[in-house]
Amino acid sequence: MLSKAQIKHIKLLSVQKYRKQEKQFVAEGEKVVSEWLQSEEVIHQILATPEWAAQHQPLFDRHPEAKVHIVEASLLTSLSSLKAPKNVMLVVQLAEPTTLAAADEWTLVLDSIQDPGNMGSIIRIADWFGVSQIVSSKESVDYYNPKVIQAAMGSHLRVRLYQEDLNDFIARSSIPVLATVLDGSSIYSLPPFPKALLMIGNEGNGLSPALVQRATNKVTIPRVGGAESLNAAMATGICCSHLLPH
Repeated sequence: MLSKAQIKHIKLLSVQKYRKQEKQFVAEGEKVVSEWLQSEEVIHQILATPEWAAQHQPLFDRHPEAKVHIVEASLLTSLSSLKAPKNVMLVVQLAEPTTLAAADEWTLVLDSIQDPGNMGSIIRIADWFGVSQIVSSKESVDYYNPKVIQAAMGSHLRVRLYQEDLNDFIARSSIPVLATVLDGSSIYSLPPFPKALLMIGNEGNGLSPALVQRATNKVTIPRVGGAESLNAAMATGICCSHLLPH
Protein backbone atom coordinates (compact mmCIF):
# COMPACT_ATOMS: atom_id res chain seq x y z
CA MET A 1 0.00 0.00 0.00
CA LEU A 2 1.39 3.37 -1.01
CA SER A 3 1.26 6.03 1.68
CA LYS A 4 -0.09 9.52 1.03
CA ALA A 5 3.46 10.84 1.24
CA GLN A 6 4.66 8.36 -1.41
CA ILE A 7 1.77 9.27 -3.70
CA LYS A 8 2.54 12.98 -3.29
CA HIS A 9 6.23 12.32 -4.01
CA ILE A 10 5.46 10.52 -7.27
CA LYS A 11 3.08 13.25 -8.41
CA LEU A 12 5.63 15.95 -7.66
CA LEU A 13 8.17 14.22 -9.92
CA SER A 14 6.23 15.68 -12.85
CA VAL A 15 7.79 19.03 -11.84
CA GLN A 16 11.32 19.68 -13.16
CA LYS A 17 12.53 21.50 -10.03
CA TYR A 18 11.45 18.59 -7.83
CA ARG A 19 13.03 16.00 -10.13
CA LYS A 20 16.36 17.82 -9.91
CA GLN A 21 16.05 18.22 -6.16
CA GLU A 22 15.22 14.55 -5.53
CA LYS A 23 17.35 13.21 -8.42
CA GLN A 24 14.53 10.91 -9.45
CA PHE A 25 12.09 10.67 -12.35
CA VAL A 26 9.10 8.59 -13.42
CA ALA A 27 9.17 6.11 -16.32
CA GLU A 28 5.86 4.83 -17.69
CA GLY A 29 4.64 2.59 -20.46
CA GLU A 30 5.40 -1.10 -20.81
CA LYS A 31 8.10 -0.73 -23.48
CA VAL A 32 9.87 2.07 -21.60
CA VAL A 33 9.61 0.29 -18.25
CA SER A 34 10.90 -2.98 -19.71
CA GLU A 35 13.97 -1.17 -21.08
CA TRP A 36 14.80 0.28 -17.67
CA LEU A 37 14.15 -2.98 -15.81
CA GLN A 38 16.56 -4.76 -18.13
CA SER A 39 19.24 -2.14 -17.44
CA GLU A 40 21.61 -1.71 -14.51
CA GLU A 41 20.10 1.65 -13.54
CA VAL A 42 18.94 2.14 -9.96
CA ILE A 43 15.18 1.71 -9.56
CA HIS A 44 13.64 3.09 -6.37
CA GLN A 45 10.04 1.95 -6.79
CA ILE A 46 8.04 -0.33 -9.06
CA LEU A 47 4.28 0.15 -9.20
CA ALA A 48 2.43 -2.54 -11.12
CA THR A 49 -0.96 -4.17 -11.40
CA PRO A 50 -1.13 -7.77 -10.09
CA GLU A 51 -1.38 -9.16 -13.62
CA TRP A 52 1.63 -7.25 -14.96
CA ALA A 53 3.71 -8.12 -11.92
CA ALA A 54 2.94 -11.83 -12.25
CA GLN A 55 3.94 -11.84 -15.92
CA HIS A 56 7.22 -9.94 -15.42
CA GLN A 57 8.62 -11.22 -12.14
CA PRO A 58 12.04 -12.06 -13.68
CA LEU A 59 12.47 -8.37 -14.54
CA PHE A 60 11.62 -7.40 -10.97
CA ASP A 61 14.21 -9.88 -9.70
CA ARG A 62 16.93 -7.93 -11.54
CA HIS A 63 16.35 -5.01 -9.18
CA PRO A 64 16.38 -6.16 -5.55
CA GLU A 65 17.00 -2.53 -4.55
CA ALA A 66 13.50 -1.54 -5.75
CA LYS A 67 10.46 -1.38 -3.50
CA VAL A 68 7.62 -3.19 -5.30
CA HIS A 69 4.04 -1.96 -4.89
CA ILE A 70 1.20 -4.06 -6.28
CA VAL A 71 -1.55 -1.55 -7.02
CA GLU A 72 -4.85 -1.19 -8.82
CA ALA A 73 -4.92 0.24 -12.33
CA SER A 74 -7.02 3.13 -11.05
CA LEU A 75 -4.15 4.32 -8.84
CA LEU A 76 -1.72 4.20 -11.79
CA THR A 77 -4.23 6.24 -13.78
CA SER A 78 -4.37 8.89 -11.05
CA LEU A 79 -0.55 9.11 -10.96
CA SER A 80 0.07 8.95 -14.70
CA SER A 81 0.98 11.80 -17.01
CA LEU A 82 -0.06 9.72 -20.04
CA LYS A 83 -3.37 9.98 -21.84
CA ALA A 84 -3.64 6.19 -21.86
CA PRO A 85 -2.02 4.93 -18.63
CA LYS A 86 -0.49 1.47 -18.67
CA ASN A 87 -0.06 -1.25 -16.10
CA VAL A 88 3.31 -0.31 -14.64
CA MET A 89 5.32 2.70 -13.50
CA LEU A 90 8.85 3.17 -12.15
CA VAL A 91 10.57 5.74 -9.97
CA VAL A 92 14.16 5.78 -11.25
CA GLN A 93 17.40 7.36 -10.04
CA LEU A 94 18.31 10.38 -12.15
CA ALA A 95 22.01 10.00 -12.93
CA GLU A 96 23.47 13.40 -13.82
CA PRO A 97 26.80 13.69 -15.71
CA THR A 98 29.85 14.20 -13.53
CA THR A 99 32.02 15.56 -16.37
CA LEU A 100 31.61 17.91 -19.30
CA ALA A 101 30.61 16.48 -22.66
CA ALA A 102 33.36 15.18 -24.93
CA ALA A 103 33.91 17.89 -27.53
CA ASP A 104 35.51 15.81 -30.29
CA GLU A 105 32.95 13.16 -31.19
CA TRP A 106 29.75 13.12 -33.23
CA THR A 107 27.26 15.14 -31.20
CA LEU A 108 23.79 16.57 -31.65
CA VAL A 109 23.80 20.14 -30.32
CA LEU A 110 20.30 21.40 -29.52
CA ASP A 111 19.53 25.09 -29.21
CA SER A 112 16.44 25.79 -27.07
CA ILE A 113 14.37 22.77 -28.13
CA GLN A 114 11.07 23.30 -26.30
CA ASP A 115 8.72 20.54 -27.36
CA PRO A 116 9.04 17.37 -25.22
CA GLY A 117 7.96 15.17 -28.11
CA ASN A 118 10.70 16.62 -30.30
CA MET A 119 13.31 16.16 -27.59
CA GLY A 120 12.34 12.55 -26.94
CA SER A 121 12.30 11.77 -30.66
CA ILE A 122 15.73 13.36 -31.13
CA ILE A 123 17.14 11.20 -28.32
CA ARG A 124 15.66 8.16 -30.07
CA ILE A 125 17.09 9.29 -33.43
CA ALA A 126 20.54 9.67 -31.87
CA ASP A 127 20.25 6.14 -30.52
CA TRP A 128 19.16 4.80 -33.94
CA PHE A 129 22.10 6.37 -35.78
CA GLY A 130 24.68 5.56 -33.10
CA VAL A 131 25.24 9.14 -31.96
CA SER A 132 26.39 8.59 -28.40
CA GLN A 133 25.81 12.05 -26.95
CA ILE A 134 23.54 15.08 -27.08
CA VAL A 135 24.35 18.52 -25.70
CA SER A 136 21.43 20.89 -25.28
CA SER A 137 21.25 24.50 -24.16
CA LYS A 138 20.07 25.16 -20.63
CA GLU A 139 16.93 26.73 -22.12
CA SER A 140 15.88 23.42 -23.66
CA VAL A 141 13.18 21.18 -22.23
CA ASP A 142 14.33 18.84 -19.46
CA TYR A 143 15.54 15.45 -20.69
CA TYR A 144 13.53 13.76 -17.92
CA ASN A 145 10.22 15.46 -18.57
CA PRO A 146 7.62 12.62 -18.59
CA LYS A 147 6.70 13.27 -22.23
CA VAL A 148 10.39 13.21 -23.23
CA ILE A 149 10.84 9.88 -21.45
CA GLN A 150 7.83 8.47 -23.28
CA ALA A 151 8.88 9.70 -26.73
CA ALA A 152 12.46 8.44 -26.35
CA MET A 153 11.25 4.88 -25.67
CA GLY A 154 14.24 3.87 -23.56
CA SER A 155 16.95 5.54 -25.64
CA HIS A 156 18.04 7.56 -22.60
CA LEU A 157 19.87 4.39 -21.60
CA ARG A 158 22.19 4.49 -24.62
CA VAL A 159 22.76 8.21 -25.25
CA ARG A 160 24.76 10.47 -22.92
CA LEU A 161 22.80 13.65 -22.20
CA TYR A 162 24.27 17.00 -21.21
CA GLN A 163 23.01 20.54 -20.72
CA GLU A 164 25.76 23.12 -21.13
CA ASP A 165 26.45 26.59 -22.45
CA LEU A 166 26.63 25.81 -26.17
CA ASN A 167 29.18 28.52 -26.98
CA ASP A 168 31.52 27.12 -24.33
CA PHE A 169 31.01 23.58 -25.62
CA ILE A 170 31.74 24.54 -29.23
CA ALA A 171 34.81 26.49 -28.14
CA ARG A 172 36.28 23.27 -26.70
CA SER A 173 35.87 21.42 -29.98
CA SER A 174 38.21 21.11 -32.97
CA ILE A 175 35.87 19.17 -35.31
CA PRO A 176 33.48 20.58 -37.93
CA VAL A 177 30.45 22.48 -36.62
CA LEU A 178 27.38 22.12 -38.84
CA ALA A 179 24.60 24.70 -38.57
CA THR A 180 21.20 23.72 -39.97
CA VAL A 181 19.87 26.84 -41.71
CA LEU A 182 17.63 27.67 -44.68
CA ASP A 183 20.42 29.06 -46.88
CA GLY A 184 23.09 26.41 -46.37
CA SER A 185 24.63 23.83 -48.69
CA SER A 186 22.40 20.90 -49.54
CA ILE A 187 23.08 17.91 -47.28
CA TYR A 188 22.77 15.75 -50.41
CA SER A 189 25.80 17.45 -51.96
CA LEU A 190 28.07 16.80 -48.97
CA PRO A 191 30.04 13.68 -48.06
CA PRO A 192 29.53 12.14 -44.60
CA PHE A 193 31.51 13.73 -41.79
CA PRO A 194 33.64 11.27 -39.74
CA LYS A 195 33.12 13.59 -36.76
CA ALA A 196 31.02 16.72 -36.39
CA LEU A 197 28.80 18.79 -34.14
CA LEU A 198 25.34 19.04 -35.74
CA MET A 199 23.40 22.05 -34.43
CA ILE A 200 19.60 21.92 -34.46
CA GLY A 201 17.65 25.08 -33.66
CA ASN A 202 14.53 26.05 -31.77
CA GLU A 203 11.23 24.95 -33.32
CA GLY A 204 10.09 28.51 -34.06
CA ASN A 205 13.24 30.60 -34.26
CA GLY A 206 15.93 28.22 -35.50
CA LEU A 207 19.52 28.60 -34.35
CA SER A 208 20.61 31.76 -32.60
CA PRO A 209 22.75 34.06 -34.79
CA ALA A 210 25.67 33.69 -32.36
CA LEU A 211 25.71 29.93 -32.86
CA VAL A 212 25.39 30.21 -36.64
CA GLN A 213 28.51 32.39 -36.60
CA ARG A 214 30.41 29.55 -34.89
CA ALA A 215 29.65 27.12 -37.71
CA THR A 216 32.31 25.82 -40.07
CA ASN A 217 29.58 24.59 -42.45
CA LYS A 218 26.02 25.76 -43.03
CA VAL A 219 23.77 22.96 -44.22
CA THR A 220 20.15 22.65 -45.28
CA ILE A 221 17.58 20.10 -46.41
CA PRO A 222 16.44 21.42 -49.81
CA ARG A 223 12.74 22.19 -50.01
CA VAL A 224 10.92 20.88 -53.08
CA GLY A 225 7.27 21.33 -52.05
CA GLY A 226 5.40 24.09 -50.31
CA ALA A 227 5.79 23.27 -46.61
CA GLU A 228 7.09 26.20 -44.60
CA SER A 229 9.35 24.16 -42.34
CA LEU A 230 10.22 20.71 -40.99
CA ASN A 231 9.65 19.39 -37.49
CA ALA A 232 12.93 19.62 -35.54
CA ALA A 233 13.08 15.90 -34.89
CA MET A 234 12.30 15.06 -38.52
CA ALA A 235 15.00 17.42 -39.72
CA THR A 236 17.46 15.82 -37.28
CA GLY A 237 16.71 12.38 -38.64
CA ILE A 238 17.15 13.42 -42.26
CA CYS A 239 20.44 15.17 -41.50
CA CYS A 240 21.76 12.21 -39.53
CA SER A 241 20.87 9.85 -42.36
CA HIS A 242 22.98 11.81 -44.86
CA LEU A 243 25.76 13.39 -42.81
CA LEU A 244 26.85 10.51 -40.55
CA PRO A 245 29.17 7.81 -41.86
CA HIS A 246 27.51 4.42 -42.34
